[in-house]
Amino acid sequence: MSLSIPVSDYKPMPAVGYGFWKVDNQDAAALAVEAIKMGYRHIDCASDYGNEKEVGLGIERALSNGLCSRDDLWITSKLWNTNHHPEHVLPAIRKSLSDLRVDYLDLYLIHFPISLKHVPMETRYPAGWVFDPDAVPPKMVFDPVPIIETWRAMEELVDRGLAKTIGVSNFCVSLIRDLLSQCRIRPKVLQVESHPYLVQPKLLQYCFQESIAYTAFSPLGAPSYIPLGMANDGDSVLNEAIVQQIASKHRKSPAQIVLRWGVQRGTAVIPKSSRVERLRENHDIASFVLTADEMAAISALDRNRRFNDPGVFCEEAFGCFFPIYE
Repeated sequence: MSLSIPVSDYKPMPAVGYGFWKVDNQDAAALAVEAIKMGYRHIDCASDYGNEKEVGLGIERALSNGLCSRDDLWITSKLWNTNHHPEHVLPAIRKSLSDLRVDYLDLYLIHFPISLKHVPMETRYPAGWVFDPDAVPPKMVFDPVPIIETWRAMEELVDRGLAKTIGVSNFCVSLIRDLLSQCRIRPKVLQVESHPYLVQPKLLQYCFQESIAYTAFSPLGAPSYIPLGMANDGDSVLNEAIVQQIASKHRKSPAQIVLRWGVQRGTAVIPKSSRVERLRENHDIASFVLTADEMAAISALDRNRRFNDPGVFCEEAFGCFFPIYE
């Protein structure tokens, strides 16, 4: 049984995807093939991840080997912060399409509500967060662009057939509401950090109200951030006693319980792993259902704990205080 969530005016989005953030370039092609072979149909990418060429090789190999058809896949990519000026949006998606070796994306997202000074592709790709890595110290350079201007260029991608749907990532309710008041094509998907330590019930309810599909990145919370020094082992929801108790009851791993919680509350989840056995485990969450009490107990772990916060890491790493969440 496959799990999916509805996306307005388009096909359903597979509820469990493979997120390619921090997947090593040397492993990305083989892992893309392996993931598709084991049943993944939702592939989450971004130009900023720096591995779209390798993921594209894997997708091409999987399709040529008959593992699935292009129509079976849901492929997402994202517009980077340095490409918010309207004239840079079309070249940005064309680069991602070329690297991913596909003719269209199922979803193209504005990666962050952060517009930075443009870095030409021939200068550096992906551009990253700082304008000049050789500067002392290297810093982010803000270059304001109204979101609606970027969005209108995103709408043209749909008109051209290059993106079947468009959406936003790391946006809050106020930004989405403002965008809805001006847009011609509504955002179909919101992608945000979401896990039992960051439940975001009001944001999710608002998305349900507006028929905006909700994708949770970092759905397991801390593990992706521990190697970056942005979290430690004590921050992991997988170590919570209630999660481990529920896992024991269902004879599943704590990660499977947390991913099932995410899907069962109506969101897509895009866990990342470079281990084939973990990939298989993450995908295998359709065979059991959590009770209402179990769902509530996991939701009660909420700490409003955000690991991916530009208001923290931009100042520490890039010399620029840039909060986007209150």
